[in-house]
Amino acid sequence: MIRREPDTTLAPTTAAEIPDADAPQTSIIRRHPTGSFPVLPEPPVDEIATSYLPRATPVEVPAPRPPRPDPRAAVATAAVSILSGWATAVIATSLISAWWRTDELFCVAIGFLAAVSAGATIGGLISLLLRRRVGRLLIIVGAFVAVMIFAGLFVAGAALPTIVYAIPLLPIASVVLAALPATGRWCR
Repeated sequence: MIRREPDTTLAPTTAAEIPDADAPQTSIIRRHPTGSFPVLPEPPVDEIATSYLPRATPVEVPAPRPPRPDPRAAVATAAVSILSGWATAVIATSLISAWWRTDELFCVAIGFLAAVSAGATIGGLISLLLRRRVGRLLIIVGAFVAVMIFAGLFVAGAALPTIVYAIPLLPIASVVLAALPATGRWCR
């Protein structure tokens, strides 16, 4: 229980404000003044500020975060890489099935290169879409290995439809798209 004694350092202004010594002590803590508030005189009418107040100068507020990079280059890289990987797998499978009886070692090498190209391209696509920098490198490695498969196809001298001679443009296009600065900004 808290009991407060009257403050004797403050001199009361009237006799009515002097606490009675015989009154029982209470545990109420007073949080407001015991006297009345002083009245401040009002300033004369001539001193009131009636002049023009200038407007505040506008301040440029910076953007809360940098703008997001445009995803079009990364989407184009992903789409062309998917097509390139699919075309490489089709050509490698066709090459292996046609040459298996004549040159098994060549077919094993093409199969190994196709597996490396597929692994690098798929890993690169996933990394690129997750905005990792290593995705661009993996796509370039997968495309380089795909070009090696097509070079092996041309060195073997296989009879191919004319459209197959245009398919190496897909890995080259995926390398070009992966190397674009816009794709790099997307990955950061």
